[in-house]
Amino acid sequence: MAQHHQKVVLVGDGAVGSSYAFALAQQGIAEELVIVDVAKERTQGDALDLEDATPWTFNKQIRSGEYSDAADADLVVITAGAPQKPGETRLDLVDKNLKIMQSIITPLMASGFDGIILVAANPVDILTMAAQRFSGLPKNRVFGSGTSLDTARLRVALGHKFGVAPADVNAYILGEHGDSEFANFDEATIGGRPILDWAKEAGLSEQDLEDILYKTAHKAYDIINLKGATFYGIGTALARITRAIFRDEKAVLPVGAYMDGQYGLRDVYIGTPAVIGANGVEMVIETTLSAREQARFDKSAQTLQEVANDGFAKLN
Repeated sequence: MAQHHQKVVLVGDGAVGSSYAFALAQQGIAEELVIVDVAKERTQGDALDLEDATPWTFNKQIRSGEYSDAADADLVVITAGAPQKPGETRLDLVDKNLKIMQSIITPLMASGFDGIILVAANPVDILTMAAQRFSGLPKNRVFGSGTSLDTARLRVALGHKFGVAPADVNAYILGEHGDSEFANFDEATIGGRPILDWAKEAGLSEQDLEDILYKTAHKAYDIINLKGATFYGIGTALARITRAIFRDEKAVLPVGAYMDGQYGLRDVYIGTPAVIGANGVEMVIETTLSAREQARFDKSAQTLQEVANDGFAKLN
């Protein structure tokens, strides 16, 4: 019996897209990768460069292509969009990137695509909503990278602070992938012990934890000011999500998922832990939040909804 051929179409071959493609090549995820970008020569060059890695890693088909190649794709990953510049917030990118998203989804759906869309372009929560509205695909099959990168940054910071591996820190960033995000410190654990106990033993105050959150939320600005863009972390996060989809892992990952009553929220994509498998977002995990954390979640969602409504109104 022939096995299913796992195919990814990557839309956007900038720093994030090429980092994602490299991560797929290194980790042996997917059998075929097609790279689409308006900069056609770059996609051709990247495909040639990436295929040179396959003798030492995993054999796969890697090529430059067009939107029509998405007709039989299982997954489309969208990283294309205007990049965040020094001094800009992610929400500042809304108007120009909504137009770019519309220009992507129209030919994508015209190809006959009927798989999963994973969005990583910023502002990711709003652009994920746009991708779902423009495509008409089921909401569980359109989702965003959400707070996956932010969660990684938080786990790195807490791992350094407490002297443990970041992978063993069970803490999440929730809310907007942006300035209104927050950490679930009240529920976070390391080795089954509450983070708050670890903090108390280390002599850390509530303000110290808030300082860690602030640095986590603003780490992107530090990286952008130093090197112009962030891409290795998010490229790897996207590869991790892709692996969960193709291997039907039912992995709990922080993504930008659609809210349909969870946390008391509706009609918004926002960062939360969710179960990711072959059907995309298979379940949103409504983690327990303190009253203070719920208030921050509500405020974050309100910010996203207001900016999204304004952006869609301008688009129409």
